Amino acid sequence: MAYNSANVARLRQEFEAKHLRAIEDADRRTAELYVKLPELRAIDSELAGTGVRIMRAINGQEGHGTLDERINQVRSMNEDLQKLRNECLTSAGYPSDYTDPVYECPACQDYGFVDTRMCVCLKRALVMAGYESSGIGRLIETQSFDTFSLDYYSEDTRALENMRRVLALCKDYAENFGKNGGNLLLCGATGLGKTHLSTSIAKVIIENGYDVVYDTASNIFADFEYERFSRSYSDTSEVRTARYFACELLIMDDLGTEVSNQFTISCLYNLINTRINNGRWMIINTNLTRDELRRRYADRITSRLFGEFSPLMFYGRDIRAQKLAKQ
Repeated sequence: MAYNSANVARLRQEFEAKHLRAIEDADRRTAELYVKLPELRAIDSELAGTGVRIMRAINGQEGHGTLDERINQVRSMNEDLQKLRNECLTSAGYPSDYTDPVYECPACQDYGFVDTRMCVCLKRALVMAGYESSGIGRLIETQSFDTFSLDYYSEDTRALENMRRVLALCKDYAENFGKNGGNLLLCGATGLGKTHLSTSIAKVIIENGYDVVYDTASNIFADFEYERFSRSYSDTSEVRTARYFACELLIMDDLGTEVSNQFTISCLYNLINTRINNGRWMIINTNLTRDELRRRYADRITSRLFGEFSPLMFYGRDIRAQKLAKQ
C-alpha cells in the first residue's frame, strides 16, 4: 500500500512549511512582547539556562544534598519561573500561552507524524489529494456506495437481483482490495451505474491509502498519442502515461468511445498486459457487449479481457432518463 508519491512529497513540504510558520509566528509575538515587557525577556533568559543548571546539578556545582535533591531544586526553580512568566503575561492582558506556537494539528505539531506513526491529519490530507490526483475529485462529491440506489432497478426483478449482486461484489472488491485485488470489467448500456460504482470503489480504495487513477479511455489514449507523436526532445516534464502503469488501481471509463486504430489498440494491449504482468489491477467500464468487444479489438486483447477480468453485467432502464422523467 502506498499513497501517491507526488502527493506525499508535496504534502510533506507543505506540512514542514506549516510547522515552521507556526514557530516563526510565535517568535514574532515573543519579540513584540520583549519590547513591551522587558521583564519577560529576563524571565525567558533565566528559563533558557535551565539545561546548564541541570548539568551543573549533576556535576555537584549547583544546589546541595543528593543528586535527586539537586535536580529537584532546579526543577522547582524552573516551575517558579514558569509561574512568574504566566503572571507577567496575564497581568499585561495576554493569555499565558500567547507566545506558544499555534499549530493546525496540536497532536503532531504539523509535522504529519506522531513519533513514527502518520498522524490522522496527514492521512486526511493525502486522501483529499488522492481524490484530486485520481481524476474523480468532483465525482466523489455525489457518487459513493451510500448514494447508490437500487430503486432505479426495481421495475425489473431480474435487473434488481443482478444489481444487488453487482453492488455486493463491488463493495467486497473495494473493502478487500489490499488482500484480493483482481481486475473488473463493467459492461452494460449507458446510464446504468457503471461510473457511479467504479467511482464508489475508487473512493474506498483511496481512503484506505492506495494510489488510484481514474480517466476515460479517450483521455488515456490521447496521452499516449502525445508521448509518441507530440512530445519534444526539450520537454523534461513528467511522462504523462507513467501514472497509468505505476498506480495501484487504474480505472478506465468508457472503453469503446475512443477513436480506434492500430496505435490505440497497441497501447491498450501494452497497458493491460503490463499491468497484469506487474500484478497491478484495472477496472474497465464499457458500453460494448462481449461480441462488440471481440469485433472491435484484437484477440490478444479480448483474451485478456475475458480471461483476466471478472465481468459484471449491468442492465435495466437508463437511470439518467428515469431522473429526467421524475423532474
